[in-house]
Amino acid sequence: MKRLATVALTALAPISWGSTYAVASELLPPDRPLFTGVMRALPAGLLLTALARTLPKGEWWWKSAVLGTLNIGAFFPLLFLSAYRLPGGVAAVLGSAGPLFVVGLAALVLGERASLRTVLAAVVGAFGVSMVVLTADAALDPVGVVAGVVSSASMAAGTVMTKRWGRPEGVGPLAMTGWQLTAGGLVIIPVAALVEGAPPALDGQALLGYGYMMLINTGIAYWLWFRGIGQLGATSVTLLGPLSPLAAAVIGWAALGQALTPVQLVGMGIALGATLAGQLAAARTAQSFSSSEQNDRNISMDLTDGRVRR
Repeated sequence: MKRLATVALTALAPISWGSTYAVASELLPPDRPLFTGVMRALPAGLLLTALARTLPKGEWWWKSAVLGTLNIGAFFPLLFLSAYRLPGGVAAVLGSAGPLFVVGLAALVLGERASLRTVLAAVVGAFGVSMVVLTADAALDPVGVVAGVVSSASMAAGTVMTKRWGRPEGVGPLAMTGWQLTAGGLVIIPVAALVEGAPPALDGQALLGYGYMMLINTGIAYWLWFRGIGQLGATSVTLLGPLSPLAAAVIGWAALGQALTPVQLVGMGIALGATLAGQLAAARTAQSFSSSEQNDRNISMDLTDGRVRR
């Protein structure tokens, strides 16, 4: 039951990210994706760090910078470049391949050997997303494709290394999230200044949009995401990723009047089914590892007790 609650809370992160397109298109200044990335990450990072009242120490200065770059600083600009160079559906499908990167990296770095069911869940989830977002006139731009693939790989590497390095003793996920968002926002600033120039003038509508993006879409969402990685594992968490484009499609239908075709509805069902199957497979794997570790402890205790008795 505890794992189910953690999965449900972590799932709110990609669901929240699904609202990014609607908020950006309806409330934010156009053609300023990098500035939006800075406004999402840096204020949220500073706020969470202030609330946690904890700064990195020692090696965690450079570790936070690496994680912040992978999860935010490199991911956001590459994601936006992909979105601008490709139709939204193609970019979303490339993003939905992230779980496959995580499965491979987790096996290499963490020793998390994914089951066949987990791999199939990742593949089927990406297929379901493609049914929801791809259109017949989708075109492939090489630069956009490379940017989309590298952005997924960057986020996957950040997810795996977040699990690999864990957290310093006595430091909670709030501080870790704040450190990474701050570092990532600082990385984006010079890129945004070089590409987009001076910040745009902001009206009340834009301030409302950025406030939502900073607090809900980034601060709380990434806190839930990194918290989930710590408690569930990298593979289990990343299998929730397809919920983001699905949420975007639902929000587009409910709030923006976009139609949903029967093919899209079937794709949603496939992607949701794959997400559920992936979580069940990850739970079985975690339970298997837990049972194995418990057996090792019992054997160790038996040997210790035997030596004591002798």
